[in-house]
Amino acid sequence: MSDSPSPLADPHTVFDPMDGRRDIVVLGATGSIGTQAIDLVLRHPDRFRVTGLSAAGGRVGLLAEQARRLRVETVAVARADAVPALREALDAEYGSERRPEILAGPDAATELAASKCHTVLNGITGSIGLAPTLAALSAGRTLALANKESLIVGGPLVKELAAPGQIIPVDSEHAALFQALASGTRADVRKLVVTASGGPFRGRTRQELAQVTPEDALAHPTWAMGPVITVNSATLVNKGLEVIEAHLLYDIPFDRIEVVVHPQSYVHSMVEFMDGSTIAQATPPDMRGPIAVGIGWPGRIPDAAPAFDWSTASTWEFFPLDTEAFPSVDLARRVGGLGGTAPAVFNAANEECVDAFLAGRLPFNGIMDTVTQVVTEHGSPDGGTPLTVPDVLEAESWARARARELAAKSTAEARA
Repeated sequence: MSDSPSPLADPHTVFDPMDGRRDIVVLGATGSIGTQAIDLVLRHPDRFRVTGLSAAGGRVGLLAEQARRLRVETVAVARADAVPALREALDAEYGSERRPEILAGPDAATELAASKCHTVLNGITGSIGLAPTLAALSAGRTLALANKESLIVGGPLVKELAAPGQIIPVDSEHAALFQALASGTRADVRKLVVTASGGPFRGRTRQELAQVTPEDALAHPTWAMGPVITVNSATLVNKGLEVIEAHLLYDIPFDRIEVVVHPQSYVHSMVEFMDGSTIAQATPPDMRGPIAVGIGWPGRIPDAAPAFDWSTASTWEFFPLDTEAFPSVDLARRVGGLGGTAPAVFNAANEECVDAFLAGRLPFNGIMDTVTQVVTEHGSPDGGTPLTVPDVLEAESWARARARELAAKSTAEARA
C-alpha cells in the first residue's frame, strides 16, 4: 500500500514502462491461464497486442494456432524435441506467410520473459516459473503473476528485484486483495481474509479422506484447473501457498492472514480495516476477471468476465477451516515463518506427492503426511545467509528425491 516500505503489489502505484497499447508476453500460453488471457486480448485488440508465447511443448497445434491468430513475433517451447512438430504445425497455420521466431529449451521462457514488451503474464505452473519471473523483473517489465510458486520459493530474490507496483497478482484471491487494498493504506489494515472453496472434500473428516481417489480429488465443484492445482485445492495446499504469497506480496504478518471456507467462490478474498470495515471483492467464478486486472491495471477491461445478476436470490456461506482434516495451511504458516529454502522444500515435496497420488502410489492423506515429514527433516535454514537461485534448486532437488523415497516406502508398506 502507499505507506508500505517498497511493497511488491501496490494498487496505489502504477509501474508503467510504456504508454499506449500494451505489448504482452504470455508464458504458459496453452494452459488455463494462457488460453483465457488470449481470449481477453483477442476481444480487445485496441488495448493489447501479444508479441510472444511460451508453452511446455505438448500442445503444439494449439500453440501454432494461437501464434497465427495473434500474429506474434516469437514462440518458445521448453521441450526442444517438440520443435519439429511445432514447425509442422506453424507451416499448416501460416502457409506462405512469414512464421514467428522459435526459441526452444529449458531457458526459452526465461529468454522470452526478458524480451521487449510492457507486461509479462507468467501463467507457468510450478517452480520452473522462477527464472522467467526474475528475468521479467530484471528487464523492467510489469509482471502479471499467476505463477505463485516462483514468489513462494524465491521470495527474497523476487522482493529484491521488484519495484513498487511492478508485480500485479493474477491468482483470484490475491487479485481480490489487491483491489480491496486500494480502499486504504497498509497502516489501516487489520487483517487479510483469504477465501477457500473447500474443494471437493469440504466437510469430510481426516478418516473419511483416507479412501478418496484421484478421480474424486479432480472433481472440483467450482473451478476448472490443471490436475496439480486441482489436487492442491483438494488438500488446501493451494491456500497454504496463498497465505505465504499474501505475506510476501503485502508485508502482512502471518498471524493477520486468515483463511475461511466459502463454498460458492463468489467472494475471492477480503480486507478487514482498523475501523471495522471489511472490503470484499466479489464476482462469479471466472479467471478472466483476475487476468484482466493483471494485464490492464489500473484500467478496467469492459466485460472481461460475467457480473452478478443482483435480481436473483443467492446464498453466500462462510465456514471456519478444519485444520485437523486439512493441516496444509498451518504447515504453510510454519514454512513461511522459517523462510530461506523451506518454502521451496514444501512446494517441491508437495508436487512430487501429488504426482505419486495421481499415479496411485500414495493415498490422499499421505500427501500431507509425506510433505510434513520432508519439511521437518529439512529443518530451519541458515537465516544469516542470503538466498540464491542455486540454493533454491538444491533444496528442491533434495526435497523431490526425499519425497519420492518416502512415497515409495509408503507404497511398499501398503503392499506388504
